[in-house]
Amino acid sequence: MGVLHLNSETTTAVAPSRMFKAFILDSQNLLPKLVPQSFKNIELIEGDGGVGSIKLINFPDGSYYKYVKHRIDVLDKEDFVCKYTLIEGDTLGDKLESIVYEVKFEASSDNGGSVCKVASEYHTKGDHEIKEEVFKASQEKAVELYKVVEAHLLANPDLYA
Repeated sequence: MGVLHLNSETTTAVAPSRMFKAFILDSQNLLPKLVPQSFKNIELIEGDGGVGSIKLINFPDGSYYKYVKHRIDVLDKEDFVCKYTLIEGDTLGDKLESIVYEVKFEASSDNGGSVCKVASEYHTKGDHEIKEEVFKASQEKAVELYKVVEAHLLANPDLYA
């Protein structure tokens, strides 16, 4: 099994605590409302939302993918860190065993906002090799999603305060 490591950073004008609450803690409610074209629904199917919990993310009818499941491995509400593993779903295809993401929101010195740092580990099945370019599009989609959440929080300054 091989592992491809990718890191990305995105800056936002929203404080880390608010981004973490919206994007991580309340994602199952917020994301399907903000981007219904990307998320049909997000359900907590096991656990209480903390470590060990499993979320089922269903994509809209007609989407290229149907669903994914991820398990929460680390949830640090003090340091705004969430680590989770994509454990099932058609996005894994026949070449990936799992994908591990670590998302961390840190204070930005510029504007009272935050820097979102994402470390991704793509674990392949067998000897499959994957190229970094394949995952650039998914990183771009994630940045777009952060920007949608940022815009919503900027338009609603009391939300998740």
